[in-house]
Amino acid sequence: MAPERPRLTRVKPVITGELKSKIDRVWDAFWSGGISNPLEVIEQITYLLFIRRLDDLQTLAENKARRTGGAIVNPVFLPGQEHLRWSRFKNDDPAVMHRVVADEVFPFLRKAGGDESTYSDHMKDARFTIPTPALLSKVVDMLDDIPMADRDTNGDLYEYLLSKIAAAGVNGQFRTPRHIIELMVKMTAPHPTDEICDPACGTAGFLVAASEYIRDTHPQALTDATQRQHFHRSMFHGYDFDSTMLRIGSMNMLLHGIEAPDIRYRDSLSEGASEDAEKYTLILANPPFAGSLDYESTAKDLQRLVKTKKTELLFLALFLKLLKPGGRAAVIVPDGVLFGSSKAHKDLRKILVEDQKLDAVVKLPSGVFKPYAGVSTAILFFTKTNSGGTDNVWFYDVQADGFSLDDKRNPVEANDLPDVLTRWQNLAAEADRTRTEQSFLVPKADIAAQGYDLSLNRYKEVQYDDVEHRPPLEIIADIESLEDEIAKGLAELKAMLA
Repeated sequence: MAPERPRLTRVKPVITGELKSKIDRVWDAFWSGGISNPLEVIEQITYLLFIRRLDDLQTLAENKARRTGGAIVNPVFLPGQEHLRWSRFKNDDPAVMHRVVADEVFPFLRKAGGDESTYSDHMKDARFTIPTPALLSKVVDMLDDIPMADRDTNGDLYEYLLSKIAAAGVNGQFRTPRHIIELMVKMTAPHPTDEICDPACGTAGFLVAASEYIRDTHPQALTDATQRQHFHRSMFHGYDFDSTMLRIGSMNMLLHGIEAPDIRYRDSLSEGASEDAEKYTLILANPPFAGSLDYESTAKDLQRLVKTKKTELLFLALFLKLLKPGGRAAVIVPDGVLFGSSKAHKDLRKILVEDQKLDAVVKLPSGVFKPYAGVSTAILFFTKTNSGGTDNVWFYDVQADGFSLDDKRNPVEANDLPDVLTRWQNLAAEADRTRTEQSFLVPKADIAAQGYDLSLNRYKEVQYDDVEHRPPLEIIADIESLEDEIAKGLAELKAMLA
């Protein structure tokens, strides 16, 4: 059963209509200027945000040196490089600014190490593709208006930019819906001592949401020196093999106030997990699925656990490898994982039920990932024990998530997600619910008897109304009576027309 946690509601500021309108205009300018890939737009903005951050770091170092009367410690910009600072070139004529940024700032950026974090690593192959001085000037003006000291504004700004990836219908697979992420985070209730990992992190949405949850529910994590160090430098870990995603995910974390998260390049499945085995206490992920790997290139340590080419199964095996004993996971899987009939599918489900502790299967409606995909999915919640522990598995059939289940995904009133969280936090009360209801517990023995099938429909019972339960002869009598009434009506109509 999930531990009871304080349920605080954080009222997040929303970026103003004026700022949103300005971002929209810049976005349109990129498109009309010939940059039509939304990821490239965000990538260019990410580079500029990083350049501004380097200038802010230099300013902080200068202020500290003035206060102490000493020299600047670890300067980002050396003598002769002052013109490369954001605070300087932002005031240049657009043509001069474009030349300086293209010919000097970006080469400097590729070599910059002043940040001493993974951000610097991800900027090594930075390419400047903003085509015109006018567009660069417009973007710099917009970013310069944002108060970078305000973590909430920074985060909301970047989230709004990331939402445009989804709105454009390009690379939407990188975007797990925010409300689904927040549900998974609240159900796993991250703690300040956790080490949290997303081995397919994309834009780092899960890690950002976990950090916000800890800020809201455990404010002491940022006041205690040891916990604050852990929060900023060793709590959050993300891996991806897409360099653009690493840059975007890193900047997303930075703008949400995480100073030095561990966001690294890794092809998780082919490289194996030996160096990070049993390192993490919480995994939150929506790994790629419906893909296959070359059998020979797949990590042998994962193949020993489950022999397959299916990425969705290999990622589950990876999660079990990465978790410490006692560690927990919440991961999105396609429905095929729940009922697939291959040996690998069955073996993995048996491992989750018999060798580990399978806590819950939350079935999501098939429209959750529209308009990009109509695939049916579920969220698996499990705890690594290496010694079993599954007694009952909690099933919940989510039928509405607060948005229409068509391609438009407009907000609607129907929403089961608050009920999911409430019931999860009081699983003892679920023991009395029947299998005709939306959520219920299923004993491990029943699941084993069904060959470890985890599909909700295998256990859900359908309750029919009285009409459908009537004896067949009674229904036939009703039909015959109706036929008699129709025959009478037709006879009367003929008589009237005669």
